[in-house]
Amino acid sequence: MTDRETPGLTAGQVTADMDPEQFRRDGTAAINRLADFFAELESLPVTPMIEPGDIVRALPEEPPAQGVPMDRILDDVENIIVPGMTHWSHPRFFGYFVSSGSGPGVLGELLAAGLNSNAMTWHSCPASAELEVVVLDWLRRMLVLPADFEGSIVEGASLGAVLALAAAREARGLDIRRLGMSGRDDVPRLVVYVSEQAHSSIDKAVGTLGIGVENIRRIPTDDAMAMRPDELARRIDADIAEGRLPVCIVATIGTTSTAAVDPLAAIGRIAAERGVWLHVDAAYGGAAAITTTHRGLLNGSEFADSITVNPHKWLFVPLDLSVLYVKDRKALERAFSYIPVYLDTPAGHDMDFMSTGITLGRRFRALKLWFVIRYFGRDGLAHLITRHMEMARRFGRWVEENERLELAFPVSLGTVCFRVVGATEDDSDRRSKALIDFLNSTRQVLLTHTRVEGRFIIRLVVGGIRTRTSDLTRLEELIQQGLDGI
Repeated sequence: MTDRETPGLTAGQVTADMDPEQFRRDGTAAINRLADFFAELESLPVTPMIEPGDIVRALPEEPPAQGVPMDRILDDVENIIVPGMTHWSHPRFFGYFVSSGSGPGVLGELLAAGLNSNAMTWHSCPASAELEVVVLDWLRRMLVLPADFEGSIVEGASLGAVLALAAAREARGLDIRRLGMSGRDDVPRLVVYVSEQAHSSIDKAVGTLGIGVENIRRIPTDDAMAMRPDELARRIDADIAEGRLPVCIVATIGTTSTAAVDPLAAIGRIAAERGVWLHVDAAYGGAAAITTTHRGLLNGSEFADSITVNPHKWLFVPLDLSVLYVKDRKALERAFSYIPVYLDTPAGHDMDFMSTGITLGRRFRALKLWFVIRYFGRDGLAHLITRHMEMARRFGRWVEENERLELAFPVSLGTVCFRVVGATEDDSDRRSKALIDFLNSTRQVLLTHTRVEGRFIIRLVVGGIRTRTSDLTRLEELIQQGLDGI
């Protein structure tokens, strides 16, 4: 007798999980559909042709009372969900900072979901904890980071920034974990220093931690949009003279707008001389440090106290997986370690990741990073990233050779910033906006834009694992069509 035949149950009612054979059949069907999706991805539109609410209207208002067969569920994914998606893994997705999950990463994610461990402590799942230690040390070696960095996996660089700034604040000895910040007259104004091009996640972290966004010092940048160390030193010294307390400097390796690289060593020396925590946001650009050409990209990290890198961007690991490295694990523990008696275990405290962050429940994310590194190897990953940077430089040369276009900034890493030439700055802005609107309206490509120093700039990022030179050639053809119409 099956669960659908149990007395008292209506037809179609399910009260037990799949048995192994049903899981094998339905799992094979799901993998086959996903394989078909990957095979057809290039021919799909990058962005959907839908209006807000279309997916909501296509789905029932009420949840099903009885179970639905898996083939119908998979049909709905294929017919409703996939047509409503922006495909970040598409070979002509050139927007934001690309995140394209690789096949081995997807399989690692699948197995992690099936094994379903909670990687909060060593005792809760030793394999999860110990693999995280090993694979993050592998990544540290690939990035040529100092040996005294210890890593933990977090959902994204935004959370990494919250954790790093909390540790930086705790390192100042203000006992904020215990006493808080409100109502105290013994805590001066805390200050955080970033470049004018720093990511908004730092603002969010500062606001979340109660430091206040008005206490962010936005340091001017040079012609390459990188932080100016002389201005940084001047602002820190001025704040100290006025009784404020510098808490953290954030240097960026690959800013969001232009992929600018802050001078890490020079900034690091300033941080060391003034005793200020240095956090490095290498969420995008850090991965390039595994390549031969950019092996020294993170030189100066010996001065850093913490650093974030996002394998779910340029290391082809499916979302979400970011890594926070710190030199002083105890600083994180002082901020976040709360161990109730029911989680106090006799061994493994140096691998109890719940004590270095906010979340208690932690997915087995290390498995998919392990799969990707083992499948491609360091050299294979470095080759892919190098190829992307070469394609970006090639597209940059094409822009320079096109008399109707101009580079807004030199090509950096895999990012190209360009504009349409106009009679005036406003005319160039108008034409550039018209061009990107045309390109994205074709749904054959996706690009994003930014504004730097008031100028409207089109951003192209080459970082998809499935992107080929022919995809950039197709983009160039579309750009020529767009230029002819504006």
